[in-house]
Amino acid sequence: MRPRSQVPASFSRRSLLQAAAGLAAAGAVGSRFAWSAQLASEWLIVRTPDPLNAEPALAELAKANVTPVERFYIRSHGPVPKVEAVAFRLRIEGMVEKPSDMPLEELQARYSRQSVEATLTCAGNRRRELSEIKPVGGVQWDAGAIGHARWSGVRLADLLVAAGIKDGAKHVWFEGLDPIKEKDGSVAPFGGSIPIGKALAQDQPALLADTMNDQPLTPEHGFPLRTIVPGYIGARSVKWLTKIVVSDRPSPNHYVAEAYKLIQTEAKDEVAAAEPIYTFPVNAAICTPAAGAKLKAGRTTIAGYALPSGEAGCTIAKVELSQDGGRTWIDCNLQGGSRPYAWQLWTAAIELSAGRHELIACATDSKGHMTPENPEWNLKGYLCNSWHRVAIEVV
Repeated sequence: MRPRSQVPASFSRRSLLQAAAGLAAAGAVGSRFAWSAQLASEWLIVRTPDPLNAEPALAELAKANVTPVERFYIRSHGPVPKVEAVAFRLRIEGMVEKPSDMPLEELQARYSRQSVEATLTCAGNRRRELSEIKPVGGVQWDAGAIGHARWSGVRLADLLVAAGIKDGAKHVWFEGLDPIKEKDGSVAPFGGSIPIGKALAQDQPALLADTMNDQPLTPEHGFPLRTIVPGYIGARSVKWLTKIVVSDRPSPNHYVAEAYKLIQTEAKDEVAAAEPIYTFPVNAAICTPAAGAKLKAGRTTIAGYALPSGEAGCTIAKVELSQDGGRTWIDCNLQGGSRPYAWQLWTAAIELSAGRHELIACATDSKGHMTPENPEWNLKGYLCNSWHRVAIEVV
């Protein structure tokens, strides 16, 4: 050990995927196939049943670099919409020379396909830890609102270039089909937006994805079409995508203009002045052993994930583990290669003596961003990325 350096079930997976593929081929996948809370509970920990929000047990995330669909977290703001693929259309409008309104088949036939491996994480991942400081509203996520998948579809940049971007365009808006009930009782779709530079980036490009891990998107993950924006929080990868708007300003949608911001109060001037959250920060979590676990003394393998910040070119540089509450640290073994916009699994073999221990994981990325010792509380409970702590007992 050394002091820490101060450097900056009843429904099998096969049957689930076969059903999704079969319905997609028939041109109709909708809410009738959407996961219920009961079905999700066979694979995931349901945090809210309606709308459905669920995450996997952390031990499941450490088993494979690519997260199986049934173990991928589900984030919903409203009910899963009914979508008929044969009737689905994607509109492109706003500051473009050639607005369009095309069916899914035309979109898939007109543009070349690309696959991207990217990690999605909810901005509220690890919110439960912030609630322990001071109660925070929203889904009380543990550290499982994250997953890594292989996404395939057409490049967003190709559509935008073909549409002809007008001078002065600075942002691209996305609008989904999911109906969200607002506080005033009105219903509006979920929306997001990203700067146009990110929309046109060629390195790990933003996609309009129709498959996940080489299978058609399931309804809870956005069938038939969703955006995938590598390096950005999951809220910007809008599901059930139906409209794209090119504009000179960010989207006025509630989930851009008001939600998904780092604020301390709901004062209108503070909310208006805060910038929307785009990139995710460096993060790390211990997936096994679980908090509260009782282990036998001796050599034990600790496993988890680490995520570099969402800046272009940023990768994980190292992960460190402490078994004495942060007094001394060891370097963990990184699994596989380090890539931008992608998590990296890690392991560490340590000797545990009898007694109570606090395990802590800390990550540093290639641009020197480091998970901080203590979390920074905010009203919405976003972007918790402090040292991840797991208390265990060894007998």
